[in-house]
Amino acid sequence: MKTVEAYEKDVFNQTKFLETFCPQKPLSKIQQKNVIFSGTGDSFVSAILAEIFSNYQVRSFDPLDLLKNKTIAKNKTVYFVSVSGNTISNIKAAKIAKKSIAITSRPQSRLAKACNDSIIMKSSTSNVFTAGSITFLETALTCISLVTSLSIPKNPQIFKKALSDAKKSKTGKRIFVLGSEYTYPIAMYCAAKFYEILGYDVHFQRIEQFSHMELFCINKGDTVIIFDEKNSHNKQLAKNLKSVGLNVIHPPFESKDKISQFLYYVYLSQLLPLFEAKKQGKKDCHFILAKKFRNASNQMIY
Repeated sequence: MKTVEAYEKDVFNQTKFLETFCPQKPLSKIQQKNVIFSGTGDSFVSAILAEIFSNYQVRSFDPLDLLKNKTIAKNKTVYFVSVSGNTISNIKAAKIAKKSIAITSRPQSRLAKACNDSIIMKSSTSNVFTAGSITFLETALTCISLVTSLSIPKNPQIFKKALSDAKKSKTGKRIFVLGSEYTYPIAMYCAAKFYEILGYDVHFQRIEQFSHMELFCINKGDTVIIFDEKNSHNKQLAKNLKSVGLNVIHPPFESKDKISQFLYYVYLSQLLPLFEAKKQGKKDCHFILAKKFRNASNQMIY
């Protein structure tokens, strides 16, 4: 099975996975004040989501920050998020934490062995090395469930809406993905999928900061994706961007439930690059083919 096909299979299996997903018991508010979440790549997105959904009671940090400033994790419980459990920065940081808990798919990984305890991810994948989708969804929801009571919406229309919106959308090779609060880390995740699958030049930023910074390096024909409700501020932003020749993707999603919104934007982040890859007839993800760059990445990560 080629890697784009494997990615597609994993993406479409997520709705079935959600039927069996078991949230964790939320930590008390007192416990959360002494908790840190850490991770890299997609897992760092999950860590940031934990911070935001906890109403900023827990903190999220890059593992190198924990290694450079050891006082950050002093007397704290640190949850290290890593699907593979082999990211060396996580492992080193876990060894200096007073109490460390691995959130990983591999109970025998180096991270799991370095931590005091583990929460094991159980999602089933295509077993092909490809861009992360279902594994990200599981780790993100697990992190969120540790900081707030979580109820998974039993609504197949969420995925169907994202599927329909992704099929109708067209992107260029230079993209800016914007979000605010919990949609900002999803914008980061979306950028990562475009990097991994297509190798596109993609930027992620907070909605407000974009107008102060990235807007001045943008070119006519570039694409701006807005992950947020259609309020007066965002409508004006979209109007202004279209008036100067930019392609704007700002699909509506009518729900006040934050988890439903979270699922929609995650699905859209996965499906937009998937359909672009299929349009181009790609069989393998960009990061699979870019062997020299992947080797340089692996030497730093593992």
